[in-house]
Amino acid sequence: MDKFTRLTAPAAPLNLANVDTDKIIPARFLKTIKRSGLGKSLFADMRYNADGSENPSFVLNQPKYRQAQILVAGDNFGCGSSREHAPWALLDFGIRCVIAPSFADIFHGNCFKNGILPIVLPADVCEQLMDDAAQGTNARLTIDLEKQVVVRPDGEEIHFEVDAFRKHCLLNGLDDIGLTLEHAAAIDAYEAKTPSWKPAINGV
Repeated sequence: MDKFTRLTAPAAPLNLANVDTDKIIPARFLKTIKRSGLGKSLFADMRYNADGSENPSFVLNQPKYRQAQILVAGDNFGCGSSREHAPWALLDFGIRCVIAPSFADIFHGNCFKNGILPIVLPADVCEQLMDDAAQGTNARLTIDLEKQVVVRPDGEEIHFEVDAFRKHCLLNGLDDIGLTLEHAAAIDAYEAKTPSWKPAINGV
């Protein structure tokens, strides 16, 4: 998992509440267990018309937001089913941080496990950040995880809270496998001193 330390990037405003995981990645795209390749299907029902052409009014299809790495969204983002494909699709598109007034619990946890930082801020602050994001690539946001601040284009710093353990994992690029491998030496030492178990053959 890639480390998340400090990110300065364009932010895309998605001023919608209750964006569920089926909107983030529709169920018809869940046939794969690969984490790559899902970015093209992110928000598919909103990004594309019935004939497969791009919907030019959707925010991520607009030239100034095609390289967005931050998404500023409405309340209760990621509600609905618990599919982990939702953060996979966001990450594959290039989104590393989502800012919203609230998140569905399972989606919130899945973001951390996949290298995405979900930031909870008051609704009025999110509205200010959406106004910033509406200015496009000329008004980038900075996310400093170490300091736990969002820096607006005018330099104002907005503090956010994050669980200490999850912060540690993001700063060090540790997913569940990475956390286990941190104890590789202790695991190897235990296995070295533990007799190997062998199945009995003919009762011996």
